[in-house]
Amino acid sequence: MYCRGGADPKVDDQNTNLAVNPLYNLVKKDWWFQHHRGCDTVPPKTGEFLNLPANGEVTVELAHNRAFTTLSYNGNLVTDWPDGKQHPEDWNGWGTDGTPAVCLKENGALHTYNQSSQGGTAFAISYNSDIKDVTMENLVVFTTLDHTPWKRLATYKVPNLPACPPGGCTCAWLWIPNGCGEANMYMQGFKCNVTNASPTAAPLAKAQVPVYCESDPSKCVKGAKQMLAWHQATGNNIETAPGVTPNYNKKCGWVEGAQTDIFDKAVEAQKPTSSVVVTPLSVSSALPVKPTSSLVPTPASYSDFFSAAPYSTPVSSRIVEGTEVKSSTLMTLVSSAQSAAPTPSIVTVATTTSCTASTAPQASKTSSGAVPKKSCYRRRPWRKC
Repeated sequence: MYCRGGADPKVDDQNTNLAVNPLYNLVKKDWWFQHHRGCDTVPPKTGEFLNLPANGEVTVELAHNRAFTTLSYNGNLVTDWPDGKQHPEDWNGWGTDGTPAVCLKENGALHTYNQSSQGGTAFAISYNSDIKDVTMENLVVFTTLDHTPWKRLATYKVPNLPACPPGGCTCAWLWIPNGCGEANMYMQGFKCNVTNASPTAAPLAKAQVPVYCESDPSKCVKGAKQMLAWHQATGNNIETAPGVTPNYNKKCGWVEGAQTDIFDKAVEAQKPTSSVVVTPLSVSSALPVKPTSSLVPTPASYSDFFSAAPYSTPVSSRIVEGTEVKSSTLMTLVSSAQSAAPTPSIVTVATTTSCTASTAPQASKTSSGAVPKKSCYRRRPWRKC
């Protein structure tokens, strides 16, 4: 992932949440792959990819901070949840404070009342190795997952993607929260690679501009679609009425799962009718390096998530500073588990494989005296400061 250890390529910060901050009211050149944070200039080390098994699945970690993933502190701060804490399976904000629905108080970063009200997340891919060559038109959403982000592990289905060029592809993890906070969006960059690709797989079609079509599905755009660019100063490709949020789900024409209508129909029509038997590649033979990558979206001012007291391996005492959290953020796509077989019935490996550390020394983790700081959340429909 880009900015895995922060924006300084000489430092591998295990306690970073830089890449998980939201994007709001920025000009396009700044929000595009988090340029204003410098993340587009801090790629993963050479040979490190998020592997995407064609016709398979990829499991990733979503967390508020890299500290709460298996990429940091030997996984000692990891739980089933993105904030490193414990929560009930039916965790929700319904019926609290004497009101019918309240955003989760314990976790503003999730931007939701409960799991069912989550807007959904997505991955998009561009068949360009150089991030400078990626555009809205060649970055195609290829998979969506409804009701996420929610728990730390999330599994996305991969369609019959063609092989990437020798230098790999460029991917983005995407999310627009469905309320409960500032109207913003998230975009996290990755170097990715398609494994077990069929030589007859068709190329992707040009990505079209999606439209909001919840009230009339007949108006939904069919085929390859662009990411949603919303509530930015420039570069928006979708506008909605006040109080209406576009999401990576049926609201904007995406059916959950692998997107199978994103291919160039003209090329597909030319494919031979005879079947081709493809010998599956093993995970180890797909790439000469570990098949993982990370993506970390987390709120910069969520310092209250860093209490190290209950753990034997504390996070760095250098707490990520922040003043007011205007919008909770989430998403730390920090590692991936790749299926070994190229068939749709593939079973994703239960454990995740973490990327090796970056080129620089690790952040200090010797202090256990981290004092959580109060955070201020602005949410709809209530405010607590």
